[in-house]
Amino acid sequence: MGIAAIIGSGLIGQGWAIVFARAGWSVRLFDTDAARAAQARTLVAQQLRTLHEHGLAGEPEAILARVAIAATLEESVAGVDYVQENSPEDLAIKQALFLRLDALTPATAILASSTSSIRASLFSRDVPGQSRCLVAHPVNPPYLVPVVELSGAPWTAPETIERCGAIMREVGQKPVVLRREIEGFILNRLQGALLQEALRLAEAGYASVEDIDATVKDGLGLRWSFMGPFETIDLNAPGGIADYCARYNGMYRSIGASQTSEPAWQGPAVQDLETQRREQLPAADLHARRFWRDERLMQLLRHKQQADE
Repeated sequence: MGIAAIIGSGLIGQGWAIVFARAGWSVRLFDTDAARAAQARTLVAQQLRTLHEHGLAGEPEAILARVAIAATLEESVAGVDYVQENSPEDLAIKQALFLRLDALTPATAILASSTSSIRASLFSRDVPGQSRCLVAHPVNPPYLVPVVELSGAPWTAPETIERCGAIMREVGQKPVVLRREIEGFILNRLQGALLQEALRLAEAGYASVEDIDATVKDGLGLRWSFMGPFETIDLNAPGGIADYCARYNGMYRSIGASQTSEPAWQGPAVQDLETQRREQLPAADLHARRFWRDERLMQLLRHKQQADE
């Protein structure tokens, strides 16, 4: 067990606080807005109770007792073993913050960012202790979706990646390591590829938004909840992955040749998506539906844990 500083108390910061405190770590939560940090602790308490009801966390009050609100950045990082930064997706903010974190923390502390797209080499290039800086990109919410992408800069020490991976496993996460930097890392690039094609299909009128969603949630997604794309095709041909590629490479190359256009991410095409989604889910129900999503994720996570056991 150790001490983790969580910098930024938004949804991701709250999620990280739950991840570390649930695993027995002491957590110091800091936000430049003290009222927001206090509210975040209240929201953490609410979520811990729900997790406990689903068998995904121990006694809520005991876990919450390990989450403290720090009054200053200096207080939050004094003597810590690990820092998880959750500031806005603004390169200048992250560059300035990592310089401060490097100056304020013990030299042995790992400095990790939750950024969804900014490469570690961009925000750590001027940091004296750049060898201990990296991206640890979670999936929202991290206490229900365990994958964390670890992406270092060219100067990030291999030992930093190894230690961060060990910490992630200790707190119940599933670290995946990028061998070299790329914008968007792995998850957002895979998600983006599916989204791009879904947008193309909807924009061209091949199927409704509802049916495209159904194809994933009641089709591809069922397998993908416990297998990745390579294992999926490895099991989908008698002779395994090489056999699958031999059988279907012509089809996929033909499809790939048609996937060259950039779908619209604004304008009439997106307005049509919005109209179809609001017909299925009124805007006033979005908040409640997010709670429904988390409940379903809890049920799925518990099922996967029991199946693994």
